[in-house]
Amino acid sequence: MKKSLIAGLVALAACPSLFAASYKVEVQNLTRGVYFAPLLVSAHPATAKLFTSGMPASTNIQSVAERGDIAGVTADMMGVTAKSVANPAEGLLNPGASTMADLGEPGAANTNLTVIGMIVPSNDGFIALNNIALPTTAGTYIYMVNGYDAGTEGNDEIRGSGAQGMAGFGVPAPLDDMVGHGGTGIPGVTAEGFIHIHPGHIGDQDKTVGTSDLDSGIHRWLNPVARVIVTVQ
Repeated sequence: MKKSLIAGLVALAACPSLFAASYKVEVQNLTRGVYFAPLLVSAHPATAKLFTSGMPASTNIQSVAERGDIAGVTADMMGVTAKSVANPAEGLLNPGASTMADLGEPGAANTNLTVIGMIVPSNDGFIALNNIALPTTAGTYIYMVNGYDAGTEGNDEIRGSGAQGMAGFGVPAPLDDMVGHGGTGIPGVTAEGFIHIHPGHIGDQDKTVGTSDLDSGIHRWLNPVARVIVTVQ
């Protein structure tokens, strides 16, 4: 009896998934001059993948990428009983800044992690840590995060050129003066029609003329754009 009990305890100790783990997720903006719109940080089942690279964006992903609206993807996660933290920064996440989402014990079914939010300003750019497996061993885990392009709007880098809301570099009031007003648009750009890694911004050095409404000395960026630090306790 005693041997059986000891053997059982050893077997349980070898299966960390049977024990509750607590998760904290820190998101750091690594860019010089772009912001992240309200983020969604979600622990969810592996089957609840919000998007697949190379495939067309859903309406809810388009809303994230063009308008910074996470309501749709938050509802998607609520529908699968995910454990989520919406807008942990309580607004825009500034360049160089960090925010923390405490997921606590997300539940046995919520084995994967997604972090998503719009890149501001951008036509249809967003950051995403897309459906990665949550680590189960206590420790700190670091992930470098790329910017994605939703493929729903051409990257013309022009203020207000998009069809809806914040699309086409319509920007929230705190950033209004950072973006130009007289660009003519990057020639030959079209909506790609599928999600892919974002090529970054080009910009120019004139806020009133030129091809872009972005300042190349401020808004130019390359991947990766964010760092996600997952702490398992």
